[in-house]
Amino acid sequence: MPARFRPAVRLIYAFARQADDFADEGDLVPAERLRLLAGFEDELDRIEAEQQPRSELFQGLAQIIHRHQLPLKPFRDLLSAFSQDVTKSRYADFGEVMDYCRRSANPIGRLLLHLFRETSPRSLAMSDGICASLQLVNFLQDVEIDYRKDRIYLPQDEMARYGIHEKQIAERDAGGMWSEFMRFQAERARRMLRAGAPLGRVLSGRVGLELRMIVLGGESILRQLHDAHGDVFRHRPVLRRRDWVYMISRALLSR
Repeated sequence: MPARFRPAVRLIYAFARQADDFADEGDLVPAERLRLLAGFEDELDRIEAEQQPRSELFQGLAQIIHRHQLPLKPFRDLLSAFSQDVTKSRYADFGEVMDYCRRSANPIGRLLLHLFRETSPRSLAMSDGICASLQLVNFLQDVEIDYRKDRIYLPQDEMARYGIHEKQIAERDAGGMWSEFMRFQAERARRMLRAGAPLGRVLSGRVGLELRMIVLGGESILRQLHDAHGDVFRHRPVLRRRDWVYMISRALLSR
């Protein structure tokens, strides 16, 4: 990131990382997790009311929100998604998954676009496509990891359509219609990612370069999913050195 954006990005990341950890990490009971997330919501209320936040994190956040005129809704949407992770572990259909992505992933892209002062409806829509697709890619990549947390972000109705049962995930079984099911999921994520990809050329300089690399990273993970026939149990996709070389060269050439 260009130096002028780094303090704001660090604070946005610190907010999201700590709130996500409230929902995911440690041995806290659900009620305690929700209480901690509610405390973050209270701090946002204080910022909105132009009152001094209590914590050092939110005091810094208040400064960058005012300096860069960042909207509060994306911060609140993130807290809503993290709270949902505490209370909801299954998703009936793709609409429910996308509603979660709207609050868990899209807010980061929107905050960064406000930071970069690139907030046309088209740019925001492309950002949403990139962020939601990358969230879907992460769900596919982490099927086994999420299941250990008793979470399945794959649409239940689509699992049923392909004859996929939770037992198959528990047993790390990539047989039956698993590869076809994962191919369907991956192709949908790829279409969304490509629809948002032109944003990498709308944004200029290093910001645009970074975004193009992010898109290429998502495509690399999807390509590995395809090559492994969706068997994330034995071949979980990760970005390796050769992927980074490819991403950097492609991003530089596609300006």
